[in-house]
Amino acid sequence: MTQQEQWPRDVWPDNRGAQGGAPSPDAGAQPSPAAGAYVAPGWQPAAGPGPDAGAAGFPPPAYGQPAYAAAYAAPAKPRSRAWIVALVAVVLLFAAIFAGMASCTSLMSSSLGSAGLASSGPTAASGPTVGIINIDGTIDYDGTTASPEGLKAQLDRAEADPDIRAVVLRVNSGGGTATAGEEMSIYVREFSKPVVVSSASMNASAAYEISSQADYIFTAKTTAIGAIGTAMQITDVSGLLDKLGITVDNVTSSDSKDSSYGTRALTEEERAYYQAMVDQINATFIGAVAEGRDLPVEEVRSLATGMTFTGMDAVDNGLADEIGTLEDACDKAAALGGIGAGYRTMYLQPEVSDLSALLGLMGMETKAADDGLMAKEQDRDVRFEN
Repeated sequence: MTQQEQWPRDVWPDNRGAQGGAPSPDAGAQPSPAAGAYVAPGWQPAAGPGPDAGAAGFPPPAYGQPAYAAAYAAPAKPRSRAWIVALVAVVLLFAAIFAGMASCTSLMSSSLGSAGLASSGPTAASGPTVGIINIDGTIDYDGTTASPEGLKAQLDRAEADPDIRAVVLRVNSGGGTATAGEEMSIYVREFSKPVVVSSASMNASAAYEISSQADYIFTAKTTAIGAIGTAMQITDVSGLLDKLGITVDNVTSSDSKDSSYGTRALTEEERAYYQAMVDQINATFIGAVAEGRDLPVEEVRSLATGMTFTGMDAVDNGLADEIGTLEDACDKAAALGGIGAGYRTMYLQPEVSDLSALLGLMGMETKAADDGLMAKEQDRDVRFEN
């Protein structure tokens, strides 16, 4: 059989020839599947030769390469590496946090060191020195130099150091708690060395009460200074509670104990009582300014409008002495302290660690936690502000 006659038998192994379906010479032989052909399960050869022996006795033709007859094996599922990715992400996150804390600490040490937030810097003066104390922010009881305890600690430090001949108070505050301002003004008045005030953008209310006890007050032309007055604030939310259908029952030992809680309106008697307290506290404020500035009480009372003046008006009305900068205030303090032109300056601030300063800037101080549950009740007590 020639090669041309053989290829149909390989493709159609059904006992038929290549020409017109005629049987091949060996048609009577028992058929067998071609090599590589698909064989159906349970297939058996036909019983004998016949007209349809080829069609009935052999499996369907195989279209394609024999390799496709092999069973398809699915590739093995790769093992998950998601936990590796998560681990790397966590490590990178912590590395970024620590790097950020380190950079912030370094930044504070360099840029805020002069303000006393970092522990670096001299602990004692060397040679004739003018000490500078920042009073920045709300006057309150928070341990900073804007509080009685913080200011007194630095004044005591300056008092004990013979090289510190005078002190400059760099004031940038809109006031705060009346009692704290009163205490701080007493500490400044009782300080034995010269004190000069350098007013920044604001020197008002309780901050001005403190400043008024200094020997000399510098102010910028645009400083908001003065604001001699006392305020007490009570917010009445009873109307809103009624609209919301909320009822608050205050069980008190006396009728006026809940007068400042804000859950009801003040009675006329309570309003008059609180007004008398405000007037009394304001009178002490006016008296302190009059004594510190060596002005008649009536003159100070006429200036006690509760509003600030510009630095230019404050110089005109006697609440400040001169328009000038921090450097001018240091020169004046040096002159009052008997120091020549070669004096040094040193910031006097509480020495804290870099980490404490960082936590403070991040708002993570735990001062409120020390007050415990009593803080909720204390917040409702009357608070007078200068």
